[in-house]
Amino acid sequence: MEIKINHIAKMEGHAGFMASVIHGDVKSAKLEVQEGIRLIEGVLVGRNYADMPIVAQRICGICPVVHNLTSIKALENAMGVKVTAETEKLRSVMELAQIIHSHSLHLFFLSLADFLDMENDIQLVSAYPEETKIAVRLREYGMSIVKAIGGRVIHPMNNEVGGFKKAPSVEALQKIVADGEKVLESALFLGEFFKKIKIPDFQRETEYIGLGGRGKYAIYDGDIISSKGLHIPVGKFESNFHELQKQNGVIKKVDHEGNSYMVGAIARINLSRENLNPKAADYLNGLGFSFPDYNPFHNILFQMLEVIHCIEEVDNKLKELLDSNLEKVVTGMYDVRAGVGVAAVEAPRGTLYYHVEVDEKGCVRNANIITPTAQFLANLEDDIADYIKQILHLEDVDRQKKLRAFIRAYDPCISCAVH
Repeated sequence: MEIKINHIAKMEGHAGFMASVIHGDVKSAKLEVQEGIRLIEGVLVGRNYADMPIVAQRICGICPVVHNLTSIKALENAMGVKVTAETEKLRSVMELAQIIHSHSLHLFFLSLADFLDMENDIQLVSAYPEETKIAVRLREYGMSIVKAIGGRVIHPMNNEVGGFKKAPSVEALQKIVADGEKVLESALFLGEFFKKIKIPDFQRETEYIGLGGRGKYAIYDGDIISSKGLHIPVGKFESNFHELQKQNGVIKKVDHEGNSYMVGAIARINLSRENLNPKAADYLNGLGFSFPDYNPFHNILFQMLEVIHCIEEVDNKLKELLDSNLEKVVTGMYDVRAGVGVAAVEAPRGTLYYHVEVDEKGCVRNANIITPTAQFLANLEDDIADYIKQILHLEDVDRQKKLRAFIRAYDPCISCAVH
């Protein structure tokens, strides 16, 4: 039996799916990427270091903030540039906002219809108008934060090596704090709605990997930790994980000790759930899940959980910033020098890694970018090969619907993967 889906709609980028099954045995299962290699790393080589964050964030329109921030951190590590605590807090708020608006888009508009047996989002919006308004409101809240700090929603320009070109206005941050309580109420309302959706029962043990290990729910920084006991600094990522590019492959897949692994919301909850903010922790308890949790469909509920956590964390960090001197985020003096830098930040879909080398004039001599989708793609294919066995008895149309739902639950970003 050959299973083929020519195009999977409602996900970032273009991809299909193909599997081969012989007498009930799944011989192959592969996400077919339908985009060409973009060679952004090559575009960066030879440019001035200040261009790197601006160019790199063009990799993605949904998650440009994390590419911008991770490249900036890698450059600062390469050149030994130190930034203030206020700068780090403000950057972390930007990334929290990135996660809020990306998750809100994905879990409601891209995945929810799959679990409600609806053909399209027109049916979804008609059936659940109030929930739709809340999902839009949550996304707008996240985007408003990015604009207030970064200057614009898509591809922000205010953040740079050493800090920010200018500090955000106190009034803008105060408004975000003032809006936070109502936004949190809306997120909790939507969270109760998501608790009621029927999630398929499927489990396959895997390794979860992400940032953590410092007594907090790591988003902007942390060590690399895993559910199998790995705990290393970010700088040792490339010596512990391996990029593999097969002939004619447009994505360099990543493995850990020869095995696939998972990143993203489900990985972060499995690794760092004890560090969730109070309302998010209550929501998790209300789900009644046991851990470790190996059901990839739960990634949707864990994205909802992270929206709640991130709204709480934005409030915490902005209140701290409003009690400090915001002018400390403005870029100070620093020396441009040669060096090698590595950095990682948690993107909505998982940990993003940057490696950069610059010369004494600040010219980029080498760049390597490892995206979340490139890391979890092999795990997705291993999972779906196992999942197919449960749905072989279905008619072809119904089987394809289940497979699309499975792939969308992972929330892949093809544009990032083919960077």
